[in-house]
Amino acid sequence: MPKISNKGISMPESPIRKLVPYAEAAHKKGKNVYYLNIGQPDIKTPTVALNAIKNTNIDILAYSRSEGSESYRIKIADYYKRNSINITHNDIIVTTGGSEALLFAFGSIMDKDDEIIIPEPFYANYNGFSKSSGVNVVPVISKIEDNFALPAIEAFEKLITPKTKAILICNPGNPTGYLYSKEEIKQLAAMVKKHDLFLIADEVYREFVYDGIEHYSILQEPGLEDHAIVIDSVSKRYSMCGARVGYLVSKNEEFIKTALKFAQARLSPPTLAQIASEAALDTPQSYFDNVKEEYVKRRNILIEELEKIEGVKVAKPNGAFYCIAELPVKNSDDFAKWLLESFEFNNNTVMVAPAAGFYSTPGVGLNQIRIAYVLNEESLKTCVKILKEALKVYKD
Repeated sequence: MPKISNKGISMPESPIRKLVPYAEAAHKKGKNVYYLNIGQPDIKTPTVALNAIKNTNIDILAYSRSEGSESYRIKIADYYKRNSINITHNDIIVTTGGSEALLFAFGSIMDKDDEIIIPEPFYANYNGFSKSSGVNVVPVISKIEDNFALPAIEAFEKLITPKTKAILICNPGNPTGYLYSKEEIKQLAAMVKKHDLFLIADEVYREFVYDGIEHYSILQEPGLEDHAIVIDSVSKRYSMCGARVGYLVSKNEEFIKTALKFAQARLSPPTLAQIASEAALDTPQSYFDNVKEEYVKRRNILIEELEKIEGVKVAKPNGAFYCIAELPVKNSDDFAKWLLESFEFNNNTVMVAPAAGFYSTPGVGLNQIRIAYVLNEESLKTCVKILKEALKVYKD
């Protein structure tokens, strides 16, 4: 029998999706499963985006340019300018989701066995993207006791080697919901300039920041033009996860030229989805104001209810729609499976994402889970009640 590659064998499973078979089995048993494991918003996609597809009169569904349609990129640049970020459409490459943007970025700036430093916990697929690119993740741990704030710059500098090519952050963070401050961004900027590294910021949740705090993009930091690479996406901003449209943004011309070669190799991003995404940029500000208000309510309910459970520790997020909760269990993977296989409360159970998969350091985060507060307030209250009752009877 032909052999599977070592790279394929070592590709990590998704902590977000690997429990799906258990959830499906629970459904077949007649249980109602509340999904807290995945960042699929229940917010409606803007009508203007859906209408753009419905009203499209296309005779031939053709390729677009490899870097994305010019009209769409011009509108993206205008969006950034409205957010005090001065770029042009030539600084943008449209990709098939933020995932492809990350893969293009990794391929453009790193060779096999090069290193990228990432504060953990981090978006689980960073492990997968690194593995598929032949790149080594070097983690620097942030802690729930500090609300997952940026680790000390000294902790980063201790990890820098000749193979280090970049620092990667997610701002606001998935899975923590932590929002890096302007001062923290400036500290990172000074470090990457000192060591001549790239700074990659995954900013797909930039619209969702709370408590009167403003998002500060690495693209706003003066003097970082040659170092800054931003990953962005329509998935969360417009509740368009299925469109699979994202983009790379950088003022580094050599980087954009290089990333374009990867874009040409895959031909083009999806044409219909670009039409919808371009139209989505006309979404009124009131849409985002309402969405942010809804997420703040959900966050507050979730944190308030979790803090009532004995033995549970939770970090308060200032952005995105996730939080990390530490549970009085030894292994949240086992707990998550048990919830689906063996537990029910009033015929209900919950699906959570074990947080160990959001770390690359072995043995860290074993007693933590990530919760996506993408359900309405009443459903979130029910979910926390289920978790409370489950923890009363669960035995490690």
